[in-house]
Amino acid sequence: MLDIIKNDPWLEPYSKAINGRHDYYLKRLSDLTNNGKIKLSDFATGHLYFGLHKTSDKWVFREWAPNATDIFLVGTFNQWQHLESFRLQPIGNGVWEVKVPLNRINHKDLYKLHVTWDGGSGERIPAWSKRVVQDPETYIFSAQVWEPEHKYTFKYKDFKPDTSPLLIYETHVGMSSEEEKVGTYNEFRENILPRIKKAGYNAIQIMAIQEHPYYGSFGYHVSSFFAPSSRSGTPEELRELIDTAHGMGISVIMDIVHSHSVKNETEGISRIDGSYDLYFHSDPLRRYHQAWDSLCFDYGKDEVLHFLLSNCKYWLEEFKFDGFRFDGVTSMIYLSHGLGESFSNYSDYYNAGQDGDAICYLTLANQLIHEVKPDAITIAEEVSGMPGLAMKISEGGYGFDYRMAMNIPDFWIKTIKEKKDEDWHPSAIWWETTNRRSDEKTISYCESHDQALVGDKTIIFRLIDSDMYWYMSKLTNSTHRVDRGIALHKMIRLVTATTINGGYLNFMGNEYGHPEWVDFPREGNNWSYKYARRQWRLADDGNLKYHYLGDFDRSMINLIKSVPNFQDKPLIKVWDTDDDNVLAYMRDELLFVYNFNPKKSFSDYGILVPQGEYKVILDTDDKEFGGFGLNDTSINHFTHFDPLHSKDNKGWIKLYLPARTALVLKIKK
Repeated sequence: MLDIIKNDPWLEPYSKAINGRHDYYLKRLSDLTNNGKIKLSDFATGHLYFGLHKTSDKWVFREWAPNATDIFLVGTFNQWQHLESFRLQPIGNGVWEVKVPLNRINHKDLYKLHVTWDGGSGERIPAWSKRVVQDPETYIFSAQVWEPEHKYTFKYKDFKPDTSPLLIYETHVGMSSEEEKVGTYNEFRENILPRIKKAGYNAIQIMAIQEHPYYGSFGYHVSSFFAPSSRSGTPEELRELIDTAHGMGISVIMDIVHSHSVKNETEGISRIDGSYDLYFHSDPLRRYHQAWDSLCFDYGKDEVLHFLLSNCKYWLEEFKFDGFRFDGVTSMIYLSHGLGESFSNYSDYYNAGQDGDAICYLTLANQLIHEVKPDAITIAEEVSGMPGLAMKISEGGYGFDYRMAMNIPDFWIKTIKEKKDEDWHPSAIWWETTNRRSDEKTISYCESHDQALVGDKTIIFRLIDSDMYWYMSKLTNSTHRVDRGIALHKMIRLVTATTINGGYLNFMGNEYGHPEWVDFPREGNNWSYKYARRQWRLADDGNLKYHYLGDFDRSMINLIKSVPNFQDKPLIKVWDTDDDNVLAYMRDELLFVYNFNPKKSFSDYGILVPQGEYKVILDTDDKEFGGFGLNDTSINHFTHFDPLHSKDNKGWIKLYLPARTALVLKIKK
């Protein structure tokens, strides 16, 4: 019996489906590795064969296009003409090839394919292109030859990610600039990486790396899967960014999109050879994603597995990424894409509504990634709660290292929008922040980029709203909304970050309360970059209150890092009373106490804890974090003896708990 079923007896009625899924993975793995005669990594080498490659004496180009009847390689090197010397020849299994003398093609030349098929023809960007650029005047995309004389040489070749715990700073290079423009890899490396290092995070999760024709898609409508977005610079500049991060001890996780593809034909991989189902489903209903206006891969095809698995290996080996956050996993594993599903009981996960081929691909991808780089990090963005996502493959899981705790940000937004402050019940907060499968690690977060996209707001802006425009200066009188917002912003983050069982994530700028929302240039906002940037000056200005939140976040992150393997320490609830809105829990030698009550402060509030002397090491109400400083944190607290609990070595600690504050205390050994 697989461990996934042993660990959860409620899954036993679905053992046939779970075992069938695992057996199917083993069969496909055997098929792709020739019954284990080669490694899966040996299969995932398409990027070394397809596309344009420079050898010692020639250029070789190959493309898979079984429906094509004629193909020419056209570009600036031949004035975009259909010359016989650039005509591709079929070499079997739908593969086309052309060999060109070295002196005919040069670094930075632009090129495309002109493909003819029965009933039509058109120019296409090759599917395996490693560099794609857009003409600034015509806005037309073309592949570009990228063979610089001096390729970037990595300095930190043996870097290993720190996952004790994993503290992720979610980033978008393009919107990382203060200016209203697209930020560059170099600017991010020089200006933003030092900020992240100072803030204490040990990983960055970079969005929108794979080339995408529409900037406003946030990188989720990928057109060229092997090409780093040229909007932000060159491949060498991205390599240097990653290498520099490694030198700072920062892991680099790529937000990878294998859940769908842009439907564009001239920019993407749609209809490269004129057929609609080359990489995608032949059934139009399965091929087209109605909610995302994109195309869905057919993961049952060996060629698609070859393409996507090679893509994973390419980013790991060529750019030294430390792993991936897989986007849209729910959309992949359900035939309905998870739309309109309730996922209220286990039968919803095993009702024949799952895409077995997509599930198998994700398992194979995790097998491959950890085969190529054993210390790699894989994270699943999945909303349904499918059991086993973040379990080892050998235990019957999908092989991800972590899954996103997507219930937590939903809970905070719903609470802020719909609950009165008096109804912020500790029992609900505890349940949502700790409700997870015991055999799967999660990434907890209050808000990612998703919660601030156009039409929504950041947490701080929901709490403070328009007062943010007028009362965030220290030189003006404050308001109740500002004081409340600053207090709750810190408490929300503290309880979310310190109840983790795997890692914690923050979106760029949200640690210091970046205002408003995220909105990329589009027709509806007159193509403005105003909301597609980060206003770092707000955090840097000592006369504004934003730095209070950033300073607190840094202290919180450093507190977590001060406890070795913080995420694995037992999490023990010691107190919660919904009537008082007080929550307390212990982790190792740390005691966390929250008073979410909006009106009542409590004197000598008793909480039953292990006997000893406790010292306050973090106070959300400290004046250096924008609080009122109502507690004297220099005073240590001793537990009071209680004969009823002495045999358990417990006593009562009496604390002053101001309204809307939290304390972290450490017991002295």
